[in-house]
Amino acid sequence: MDEKIRCFGSTPLYAAYHDNEWGRPVHDDDKLFEMLILEGAQAGLSWETVLKKRDAYRVAFDGFDPKKVALYDDTKIEELMANAGIIRNRLKINSAITNAQLFLNLVEQHGSFDKYIWSYVNNTPIIGHWEKYEDMPLTTPISDRISKDLKKMGFKFVGSTIIYSFMQAVGMVSDHLTKCFVYKESKYD
Repeated sequence: MDEKIRCFGSTPLYAAYHDNEWGRPVHDDDKLFEMLILEGAQAGLSWETVLKKRDAYRVAFDGFDPKKVALYDDTKIEELMANAGIIRNRLKINSAITNAQLFLNLVEQHGSFDKYIWSYVNNTPIIGHWEKYEDMPLTTPISDRISKDLKKMGFKFVGSTIIYSFMQAVGMVSDHLTKCFVYKESKYD
């Protein structure tokens, strides 16, 4: 492992995620859908567990194409429940299908999910200036509002903590610690 100072990343997989994805703005709807589903799948588990299964998820969930996931039926659900490569939780699998359908509704209403979700931060990432990981919030008033709005529409596994983690994952929030090399390279000061 290299000597870079990171917020997290004790394994090569986790370090690569930290260095190349976490906190970096995402505006591609398919990628936003992927992260929404993976963040929901992570509930109660470690993010590293999800990262280890991400490639299997991409295959099992048709590359996270929301149009395909929205059409999954009981046969596909049973296939997913038998897939040891993913987290086999029926509620989480069913939520991915429901969320895909609702995601597509938002795309139809707003032109893209990107336009919808990024409007909560005025299309500008919120930059945290945290010195310690423990100082980082688990939720914020914005994640509370997004969670409430999505739940009202029927989305599942979108509690405020999950949504804040999603916001970090897709760069709506950049919470790299001030000592982290990504923070320093981004010149947030």
